[in-house]
Amino acid sequence: MRHWIGIGIGIGIGGTMQSTAPREGDRWPHAMTIRVQHAPLAVIELLWIREAYALHPPGDAPPPLVDTPPRAGEADDVRAWEESWRDMWEACVRHAAGSVGPGALGELARTADGFPERAAVLRGLRGPSWRDRLGDAAFTDDYRRWDGQRADARPRVRSLADSPERRALDALVPAWEAGLSTIITIPCRGEHTRVVGDSGLLMTAATRADPERYAAALAVFR
Repeated sequence: MRHWIGIGIGIGIGGTMQSTAPREGDRWPHAMTIRVQHAPLAVIELLWIREAYALHPPGDAPPPLVDTPPRAGEADDVRAWEESWRDMWEACVRHAAGSVGPGALGELARTADGFPERAAVLRGLRGPSWRDRLGDAAFTDDYRRWDGQRADARPRVRSLADSPERRALDALVPAWEAGLSTIITIPCRGEHTRVVGDSGLLMTAATRADPERYAAALAVFR
């Protein structure tokens, strides 16, 4: 069993789990690859904006953040921000559930820093974001402090045997057989599980950390 950190280009913190070689007695299927996206950057920014500016966007939105941010101010146009948030949330979550193909990574390696072509490739890999649509003005120093504190408090998995995927393997394998390839976690309270596209599953970090709740969430995908 092997685990490694994903490509660090501002997409978010995550990794891919797969078996590198068949091992007698190992119940992890050799062909099974599961990517875990821990709070992708564009998703975190949206969750912070929603609470820091007291937005109430329409549609399917997750519960409040575990670490409540302080109010950052008032939206310039509350209705426009809420509608933009709804659209951006769906777009960002779907992008997080997608896979980064070797073609895109190869194109990134072939382009040089500072060239428009490289910037375009990076935008494609990073996906949609609030900043691209409405600019950086909403992200005050309060956001940077909040995000730094959240990163410092992130729990660490001590060993692969303790990983949530290993502990919920009996539920994970059938979900993978049904097409699951990506788990996206968000640092929100309580339960919020939804299937994203054909191969993604969104849930709270607390759900993934609890074997029983994680197994129940994986059953939603099946």
